[in-house]
Amino acid sequence: MTETAFSITTRRPRVAIIGAGVIGLGIAWRLAGRAAVTVFDRGKAGSGASYAAAGMLAACVEAEPGEEALVALGRESQARWPDFAEELERASGIDVELRREGTLVLALTADDQAEIAHGLEFQRQLGLPLEWLSAAATRVREPHLAGKIAGAVFSPEDHQVDNRKLAQALRVAAERGGAEIREHRAVKEILVQGGRTKGVRLEDGTMAPADVVVLAAGAWSRGIAGLPPDRLPPVRPIKGQMLALRMDAAAPLLSHVLWVPGAYLVPRRDGRLIIGATVEERGFDDKITAGGLIALLDAAWRAVPAIEELPLEEMWVGHRPGSRDDAPILGSGPFEGLIYATGHHRNGILLAPITADAIARLVLEGVIEPMIRPFALERFLPRAAE
Repeated sequence: MTETAFSITTRRPRVAIIGAGVIGLGIAWRLAGRAAVTVFDRGKAGSGASYAAAGMLAACVEAEPGEEALVALGRESQARWPDFAEELERASGIDVELRREGTLVLALTADDQAEIAHGLEFQRQLGLPLEWLSAAATRVREPHLAGKIAGAVFSPEDHQVDNRKLAQALRVAAERGGAEIREHRAVKEILVQGGRTKGVRLEDGTMAPADVVVLAAGAWSRGIAGLPPDRLPPVRPIKGQMLALRMDAAAPLLSHVLWVPGAYLVPRRDGRLIIGATVEERGFDDKITAGGLIALLDAAWRAVPAIEELPLEEMWVGHRPGSRDDAPILGSGPFEGLIYATGHHRNGILLAPITADAIARLVLEGVIEPMIRPFALERFLPRAAE
């Protein structure tokens, strides 16, 4: 496997991207105009995990021990988000609504506070900009919280975007740049000949030649044929149920992203209040269950009792692409011209800017940026005997 395999000097490289979520579309946008890009998706572009997400950019509050490299990747992508959003709006004409009020992690009880404090100690060791707020200081920021709370951690740099507008904007920008989006065209197999990729074969038998194939099919990535069993990305679907309530946009109940025991709440500018999300190992099951919704509503109600007066607007299910270690799989594949960009789990929206930039550079220059090296597929392979 070579890192300079994608230098094609005689013409623009033909790139087939499998998956039209924010990862695939972001890569397509960055490549458009510099490569002949075609994006294939089994359904409607942006209709999978990208549509189901909440749009949180939570690099700080989600930081956990053992994920130091992932935290660094998330923080770098987080830093790129303002310029990424501004450039994307210029390219597409769509505002993805990057909101910078920050995030609160709420402690309702002393036990919640103790648990949060344990994680906060580690997060501060990483130099993350988090601070503990008293109950009174928390209520100043969010007056509609429950009558009795212990306080909250405030993360001023964990923001949010509207993920559905993001997918729409990326599609428009990619197409305006010259990329072709082929919806409802499922890829069956990656074609390989003589140790390098030659393109893809669709479910209907159609062959699409390509110099480079980017596997960005999210939770469906493992179902694409053509790879050796040990080089199939270990990605599985992790079911999440979510719902949206309708607030008064002129007088919303919340302004910050709010994490509470058992749920998170994400207020949108248009008055929608997103509440999510269950975490279920149920394959591609897409059923909405009473138990799942009850758990989310109960957790949200305990933190913000006034939600009981809000109308229920929408319920849905998504499938996060979870890898074996819950980190993305990024970089070169076992064949010349194959690149992985999958397994982002709950961080696909956060990592969209750095993934798009790094994978585009890998396609065009054959350079693997140091920050994505820890996320190569090889970390899952058995180590050779010493």
